[in-house]
Amino acid sequence: MTGIQLPNGIQVFERGWLSSNNILFIGAQSSALVDSGYSTHAELTTGLVSAALQQGPLDLLLNTHLHSDHCGGNAVLQGNYPELQTLIPPGHASLVSSWDPVALNYVPSGQHCPRFKFDGLLLPGTEIQLADTAWQIHAAPGHDPHSVILFEPQSQTLISADALWEKGFGVVFPELEGDAAFDEVAATFDLIERLDPCWVIPGHGPVFRYRAEVLAYARARLNAFVKSPDRHAHHAVKVLLKFKLLDQQQLPFADFVDWVANTRYFQLIHQRFVPSVPIDRWMEQLTQELVRSAAARRAGDMVYNA
Repeated sequence: MTGIQLPNGIQVFERGWLSSNNILFIGAQSSALVDSGYSTHAELTTGLVSAALQQGPLDLLLNTHLHSDHCGGNAVLQGNYPELQTLIPPGHASLVSSWDPVALNYVPSGQHCPRFKFDGLLLPGTEIQLADTAWQIHAAPGHDPHSVILFEPQSQTLISADALWEKGFGVVFPELEGDAAFDEVAATFDLIERLDPCWVIPGHGPVFRYRAEVLAYARARLNAFVKSPDRHAHHAVKVLLKFKLLDQQQLPFADFVDWVANTRYFQLIHQRFVPSVPIDRWMEQLTQELVRSAAARRAGDMVYNA
């Protein structure tokens, strides 16, 4: 991160696409972590945090939203740090309390998230102290209806989660279920433009300097999805397939097809956008596209992550 000037006390663990980035805050009186990655990487997450804290305590865990790649490590962290306090956005609090993995979209997306608890809420319109600095909490619906982003006005640093990446933004999951959410994505872009950050710590990918063209690219991509929702759905399917390959690394093609046929998000997309195409043929086409884009590798009856 040469040349990047983040507030004192921040370390960013850039993780990839299976696990979200983790942002660790170490202050004079307390420490905090924003987002905990995916469950299969939980031990690596705790190792990174423990090494950075030099065996000291982790006091606070925040989730920008409750997708499995952002909160899948919560349970392990809570087990390792018994005094850890966990804060989540308010929208899904009741579902976490009762633990409904279907309503929380872990089962519909074919992903896994071990049960965790929470102790408080990240309320939009309020502030929270992280590494001895006040960070603003802002609602950022679109990718997830209950997502939040965090902004520190002195350094103009934005923790954008999946609302904005240097090259785009996260899949707009409500749209896959038939709920209009593209306008919410646009409104979140407007919010980010008003905040006018200098540095952006995204949910995935490297920290980057904010530039007008970053938001222009994201808006152009959104407009293309608005004009062609089937293009967004097609993109979303490939993202979910790639996520599965990142998690499993390799699968027999028949198992890949069976998983898709029994996973709700794929069923919804198939029924809404390509109902006349048999699922096995659809999967053959999608797998070929992943191979052509170097996102997957096919050898006989096996499909591999690439």
